[in-house]
Amino acid sequence: MYANQIRIMTTTKLAARPCKLPAAFWRSLERLGLSPPAVLRAASLPATLHLDDTVFISTSQLFAIWRAIEALSGDPAFGIRMACETSSAQHMIAFVSALYAANWRDGLERIVRYKRLCSPDELRMAEQDGKMSVTSAWPDGTAPEPCISVEASFALLVELGRRGTGQRLAPLRVELRRRAPGSDGHAAFFGCPIRFGAQADRLVLDATQLALPFRGHNPEMLGMVGPALAAALREIEAQANFEQQVRAALRRAFAAGRADVAMVARELGLSERTLQRRIGEEGKTFRLLLDDTRRNLAHQLLSDLSIDVKEVAFLLGYQDSNSFNRAFRQWEQVTPLTWRRMTAGHASLLVSRQSLPDN
Repeated sequence: MYANQIRIMTTTKLAARPCKLPAAFWRSLERLGLSPPAVLRAASLPATLHLDDTVFISTSQLFAIWRAIEALSGDPAFGIRMACETSSAQHMIAFVSALYAANWRDGLERIVRYKRLCSPDELRMAEQDGKMSVTSAWPDGTAPEPCISVEASFALLVELGRRGTGQRLAPLRVELRRRAPGSDGHAAFFGCPIRFGAQADRLVLDATQLALPFRGHNPEMLGMVGPALAAALREIEAQANFEQQVRAALRRAFAAGRADVAMVARELGLSERTLQRRIGEEGKTFRLLLDDTRRNLAHQLLSDLSIDVKEVAFLLGYQDSNSFNRAFRQWEQVTPLTWRRMTAGHASLLVSRQSLPDN
């Protein structure tokens, strides 16, 4: 049916935009033995960023996270493992919903659409002569995508077909920019010829397999999940509101040690005057957002007992711990260390109470 037919899904020019990583992403790291705070620190990001589901990150930060994952894991196939060793119930909601699709093609198209919920790129599928070619497109000016990220995306699509059909489906071939790794993780998973050192990353599927039915096809569930995903997608496409963008930029600026108007304005591509005006339109001031964001982040960092108070001060952009202590006293009327002890004690008390047997 599809011989000699060319079918290209979406070729629109992409605009740079922030994105969110779902909780399922961080849970997958933990199950495979990587600490999200350690990954974030290695990526020069706040160690508790994964706990805040309102935070948007930039493409460069997303890439930094993927590079940190590969460096800390020491495994070139770690992205593949994230896709294939995560249970269906623990995957991101877009993957779960795609398992309810009618067939592999339907599931792929759903993944392509909803992948934008957690990444600024766009998976593009071109079909010709019985083959489906999948590539990834990023906004103009974006640095090359980390290889581990590409391979995780490709593995997710293959894993979708395998779980949906219940068959050990294999691509026709895979082309990867990565140089041949010293392990067989890629070959063992994909089960097809792999060309390493290619000019571009490409996944090539047998189009005749795309019509294979999914065992869990459930139109009712699709009808329930679809609207929620569509609403989330509209939110992402509209990007964060301006205050959220400023707060996210401030968090990044803290780690760089210079959270001032000039730096935030430059990162958002605005003049300082425009930045101040737009913040004012939302009834806030830059100083208010700065202090509130720093205070909230301080609470998050201090709640992680693995982070030393001096390191918290550094991550918040303070020159020394004394400056941080003075600022924190103004917020909470106690020192950071005292607040940490009080909070930890309160949490322990709650746990002990919850563990008591019912009378």
